[in-house]
Formats: sequence, C-alpha cells, structure tokens
Amino acid sequence: MNDIRILIVEDDSSVSNLIATTLKIHGCEYMKATSGAQAIAAASSLNPQLILLDLGLPDMDGIEVIRSVRSWSSAMIIIISARHEDSDKITALDAGADDYLTKPFSVDELMARIRAAQRRMNWLAMQKEESAVFVNGSLKVDYAANVVSVNDVPVHLTNIEYRLLSLLSRNVGKVLTHSWIISRIWGNEMESDISSLRVYMTSLRKKLRQAGENDIIITHIGIGYQMIRR
Repeated sequence: MNDIRILIVEDDSSVSNLIATTLKIHGCEYMKATSGAQAIAAASSLNPQLILLDLGLPDMDGIEVIRSVRSWSSAMIIIISARHEDSDKITALDAGADDYLTKPFSVDELMARIRAAQRRMNWLAMQKEESAVFVNGSLKVDYAANVVSVNDVPVHLTNIEYRLLSLLSRNVGKVLTHSWIISRIWGNEMESDISSLRVYMTSLRKKLRQAGENDIIITHIGIGYQMIRR
C-alpha cells in the first residue's frame, strides 16, 4: 500500500498518532493536519489520494472541509468521527465523503476501509481508460448504447431504472444517500421523494434478479443504496 498518499486530519494527538503508526506499519505515506484550514491547504498543495477526516475540528466543522475539497479534488474522503447518528452520516456523505467510520474504531477496520478505498481508486483509474462500458460480475452497462445486460442477455429497463443503475454503477462501492440520488435523477420535481425512489429501486432489483444478478445493490437502512463490486 506504499503507493497511496494519505492525509490525516485530526486534532486529537492520541488518535492521530494511532492512525499514523498504523499507516507506517502498513507502508503508507502520510501527512498530518490538525485543523480545517491546514487540511484544505495540505489537500491543495500535497495532493493526497485519500483523506482521513475528523468532523470535530477546532476552527471549522469537517463538513466545510469536505465541501471545500470536493469543489476541486476527487480525493477519496473517509470520515472518522465520534458522531454516530444517521443524520451525521447522511450530511457527510451528501457533502461528498466516500465512507464513514465511527469512533472508537479498530485499526483492522480502518485498514479494511482504506483497502476498499484503494480498490475503488484503482477501478476508477481503469474506468477512465474504458469509460464506455461498465462490467461488474455478470452485469454489463454499455453507456454509449444505453444497453444493460446480465450474462450477455439484454435487460429491458425503464428510463428511470436505467438512470438509477447508471448512477450506482458510476459510483460503485460508494454509499449514495437518498437525497443525493433524488437530486441527480429528479432534481426538484414533485415526484422526487424517497417513496418513489424505493418503488423504482425495487423494480430495478427485481429485473436484475430475474436476469440472474442477485444482491449487487444493497440497502443502507435510513441512508441510501450502494452497488457492491463483484
């Protein structure tokens, strides 16, 4: 894992040192910041590929850091926070975070989340080279032709079902919140509510199951949906 640059944003020295020691043991290159301003400056000048971000910073809320960094950077962001309410997770994910780890945490889980983030970064790099076609297990999405197939057999989807699947596939491995999905699919239209989203998602999953692709889309209760990488 020594090919990934990680920025640790944490004002608690004991937590920061624990993370740094863990990363050093696993051969990761890392930098530290103890405030939101330092984090934004470091993200801009050092170009980390992954940011481990605490939300309770002394000078600003971590959500502000996410929004600032997201305005110009595609770096992966994993939140490490004592805030454990679903509303906190949803706010962070909607702002642009990629994952959320609640304190206290185990170093084994932290490294598992980092490995997952690295796999997604590697996949995104590959997608830039083959952006016209998405393949995940038996599922294939041809974005140029707007064609979906499972085991090379076409799956007929409605326009909204196809857009949902495209959105999930283009963000494979990432938890997408209900409100983020709705904003991308319906904007501010009256029909854009969570109950409508659930209906379309149920229909999409049913069609994929009938075609032979099971459980590729998982539900995060109260938060949203995620397509897993096969």
